[in-house]
Amino acid sequence: MKPELEKKLKSRDIHPTAMRILVLDELEKSDSALSLNELETHFDQADKTTIYRTLKTFQKHKLVHSIEDGTGSVKYALCDEDCECMPEQSHAHFHCNKCSVTFCMKEFHLPKISLPKNFKAQENSLVIKGLCDKCSV
Repeated sequence: MKPELEKKLKSRDIHPTAMRILVLDELEKSDSALSLNELETHFDQADKTTIYRTLKTFQKHKLVHSIEDGTGSVKYALCDEDCECMPEQSHAHFHCNKCSVTFCMKEFHLPKISLPKNFKAQENSLVIKGLCDKCSV
C-alpha cells in the first residue's frame, strides 16, 4: 500500500481499504475528472457497486467533488486539501466536446451571487463547453 494515500484517506476520516487506495490512486494519476465507468475500466475484478460506494464515501468526506457536465454521466475529481465543498469554494469546469474529457478549472472561482430573501444556495456549478487545448489545434 502507498503510505501517502493511506495518510490522505485518514486525514479525511476515511478508513483505508485496498479498493479505496486503488480508486484514490487512479484519481490522483488523472489530470481530468473521471466517471464511474471510466474508473471501472481500471479494475478488472472490482464490482461497480463497490467503486460507486467508494466514490460516495469520498464525496461525503469531501475528498472528491462531483461534476455533472451534461454528458449524462457524473464525473468525480479530487478536492484541494483545504476544500470543504462549500458554494463559495466552487470553481468552473471545462468539458471538451470532441474528446469528452472534463477538467477542473480551479483558478476560475465562481462569483458570489446575491439570492432573493429566504433563498439559500446549497451547491452551484458552471461547465464551460468547447475544445480543449489538445483538440483545438
